[in-house]
Amino acid sequence: MTTTLRTPAQPGTGPRLWAPGDWNAFFGFGTNILVNLLVLTGLLRYVLKMPDAIVFGRILPAAGLMMALSTLYYAYLAWQLAKKTGRNDVCALPSGISVPHMFVVVFVIMLPISLSTGDPIKGWEAGLTWVFVQSFVLMIGGFIAPVIRRITPRAALLGTLAGVSIAFIALRPALEMFMTPLLGVVCFAIILVSWFGGVRWFKGIPAGLVAIAVGCLIAWGSTALGMPIGGMSLAGLGASFANFGFSVPLPAIGHVFSGFDFLGVILVTAIPFGIYDLVEAMDNVESAAASGDSFPTTRVLTADGVVSLVGCLMGNPFINAVYIGHPGWKAMGGRIGYSAATGIVVLLMCWLGIISVMTSLIPVVAIAPILLYIGMLIGAQAFQETPRSHAPAVILAFMPHLAAWGKLQIDNALGAAGTNAAAVGLDKLGQTGVLYHGLEVLGGGAILGGLILGAIAVFIIDRELVKAAAFAVAGALLTFFGFMHGERIGIGQSLSVAVSYLGFAAVLLACAKLAVVEPQATPHGEPAEPAHGGAPQALA
Repeated sequence: MTTTLRTPAQPGTGPRLWAPGDWNAFFGFGTNILVNLLVLTGLLRYVLKMPDAIVFGRILPAAGLMMALSTLYYAYLAWQLAKKTGRNDVCALPSGISVPHMFVVVFVIMLPISLSTGDPIKGWEAGLTWVFVQSFVLMIGGFIAPVIRRITPRAALLGTLAGVSIAFIALRPALEMFMTPLLGVVCFAIILVSWFGGVRWFKGIPAGLVAIAVGCLIAWGSTALGMPIGGMSLAGLGASFANFGFSVPLPAIGHVFSGFDFLGVILVTAIPFGIYDLVEAMDNVESAAASGDSFPTTRVLTADGVVSLVGCLMGNPFINAVYIGHPGWKAMGGRIGYSAATGIVVLLMCWLGIISVMTSLIPVVAIAPILLYIGMLIGAQAFQETPRSHAPAVILAFMPHLAAWGKLQIDNALGAAGTNAAAVGLDKLGQTGVLYHGLEVLGGGAILGGLILGAIAVFIIDRELVKAAAFAVAGALLTFFGFMHGERIGIGQSLSVAVSYLGFAAVLLACAKLAVVEPQATPHGEPAEPAHGGAPQALA
């Protein structure tokens, strides 16, 4: 192998459907999608006890169709942008099944209804209705999202995005890598030297493919030697071929409307998580803009809603979303073709039953380093693409996500022990230093909480106290109705926190009217004007 420097893209040469870097992005993004499909399949088969005929014959074919429509559409948007600007460095937005929602719809909607009715099909139908409602929230929200993006500081948008990325995308893969270090850490070394260190492999073989191949070699080699690493076995591989076959998605409209029997339970989470999707998509569009690719927010959000609606009407109970990670795929050379190629391959894998075989062939730990790399890149972008003075606001935007992650770990640990925080007692947990209620309040509605807190901090740093007060009032309203700092929507949720935001706003307005405010010092090399939403700053 040799070490080389990346050649910057040359603007003015027009769009190209495929560039050499698309191979790297294709294998990187494709393995990301594959991991999500493997996890999704495991949840359906082993948690929900869904029959294989439904999993491989109905749900996965519909999910494959949805993801193909999404990735092909975002490749088309990238082609349009490249054609309009005359650039050849435009990177398509990554998209696929929303990972947070995957767990929410399974454990909050589908599993309880499956258990209460004794019928996993009823759980599937409730999941379809959940996506049906969310799809319309996304389509309607697409028309107000550009306004929110214009008035919200970039540090708040990228900061809360980085919080999600570090806590829920990067941290678990990092833990998995060091639980199986001989496999995970070696694969991580390949990713780091290739995508950060500029190392090129023999004949330009993509680093993602090299990492997966080495991971498979270690896993299956250790199995052959009788010291298995990664959980691979010939028996499991042989059994996986039973699900081979050709299945196309069939309309499931009747199942969608059967799920309306559980509408009361569904609305409690579908509306707030639809808003979560709205904000997350805005964050990801902003992240792409910070990397030089400005896509129309309304078209992105409405596209997510439309393809999710198509997917659910064909039997897929999982929402589509624009993924975190555009800067990562662009940095490794991804342009337009990687998105379209991924969609087509995913479609074939889901329609032919190949996912079943892949679950038994590739060790998941070999894929984990790619997700850690994406988390590292998104976390760094929040600091690199915002003024240096806004760094404290970025850190503040992280906090709700760290709290949400901490609460999740505690809940899972107590659940495994057959108990919960209320049964143990919040006072007892507090005596051991576990401030459970604080994690619960700060981490509730984390993505909105991080955005509001980050925006308030940015405007205070920029001495725009009236704007900071306006975001504090918005925080009070969102908290009052349960969209942040709470576990459910309603009236008068987390009332004391809502009132505290109004008090915060009052302090800011009083200072704006009555206090003497020192002008902001501008560090050397930083733009004097604040960097809020809207047009992206030029990349260095």
